[in-house]
Amino acid sequence: MSLLAGFLAQALHLALMLGLAPGLAGFVRWLKARLLHRAGPPPGLAYRELLRLMRKQTVRPESSSAVFAAAPVVAAAASVLAAALVPSFARGMTAEPLADLLVIAGLFALARSALVLGAMDAGTAVGGIGASRVAAYAVFAEPATLLVVVTLAVLLGTTNLGQLSALLQPGGVASHAPLGLAFVALAAGALAQIGAGPIGGASSAAEPSMLFEALALEHGGRDLALLEFGAAVRLITWFSLIAALFLPGFIAPAASFPLGWVIGLAAWAGKLAVLAGVLALAEAASVRIGVARVPALLGGAILLGLLAAALVALSEGLA
Repeated sequence: MSLLAGFLAQALHLALMLGLAPGLAGFVRWLKARLLHRAGPPPGLAYRELLRLMRKQTVRPESSSAVFAAAPVVAAAASVLAAALVPSFARGMTAEPLADLLVIAGLFALARSALVLGAMDAGTAVGGIGASRVAAYAVFAEPATLLVVVTLAVLLGTTNLGQLSALLQPGGVASHAPLGLAFVALAAGALAQIGAGPIGGASSAAEPSMLFEALALEHGGRDLALLEFGAAVRLITWFSLIAALFLPGFIAPAASFPLGWVIGLAAWAGKLAVLAGVLALAEAASVRIGVARVPALLGGAILLGLLAAALVALSEGLA
C-alpha cells in the first residue's frame, strides 16, 4: 500500500508541478505589474501563449549548430527532472531516494549551461552579453548554494530533501540559529538563477530577460515554447525547494491519503502564493536597484552562507 501511495503521490506531484508552472509564472508577472501600478496580463495568458507557440513553425538560424537546437530540449528536460525530485505536498514519494540537494543543484546548473551555450551559439551580440552576465552571476550564486548544502548536511547529517524536510519540521531540530542565515543565502542564490522568462514577464535581475530575448529572436515555435515552459518549471521548483527546506510544515506522508494529501495541497498552495508575493516584491524593487547591485547582493549571500557554516561548525565542535 505504501508503494502504491508513493507512486500515486509522485504522479500527482509531477502533474501539478508541470500544470501549475505557467500559471504561477503568469501570477508573478501580474502581481509585479500591480505593485508597479500597472495593469498586468491575467495569469491564464501564459497557457494561451504556450499553445500559440506550439502551433507555430520552428525556426532556427542557418549559422547555428546542434548546440542551439538542443538547448531548449536539454534545459526543459533538466528542469522537469528537478521538478520531479523536489517534494511539494507529500513526503515518501517514489523518487524521494534520488531527491538529493546536490543532484538538484546539478540539474539546475545543466539547464542554465544549456541556455548559456544556446545563446552564445546563436551568434548575436545580445545573446553573448546575456550569456556572459548569467555565467558571471552564477560564479557568485553557486558558492552560496553549496554553502547552504554544507550547512544542512553538517547540521542534520543528510542532503536528501525528504529527510531534511522531516527533520526540519517544528520541534525536529534542536539548533535553529544557522537556518535563518542559510535561508537568506539560498534565497539570494535562487534569485540569481530564477528566470520566469517571457511568459512570466518577470525575469530576475540576475538572469535578465536579455538572455531570453536573445534566444527568442532566433528560436520560434515549439523550441521557444520549450524555453518558456522550462523557465516556468524552474520557478515553481525553486519555490517548492525553499518551501520544503524552510517552510516544511504540513507536508504530509504519502500514506496519509486522502486527508493528509488535502492538507498538504492546501499548505503547498499557500506557500507558493507567499513566495510568489516575495518574488514579485523583489522584482519590483530590482527595477529601482538595478542589475549593477546584484553582484554585491550575491556577495552578501556568500558571506551569510559562510557565517551559517561557521556557526554550525562551532555548534558541532568541528572548528
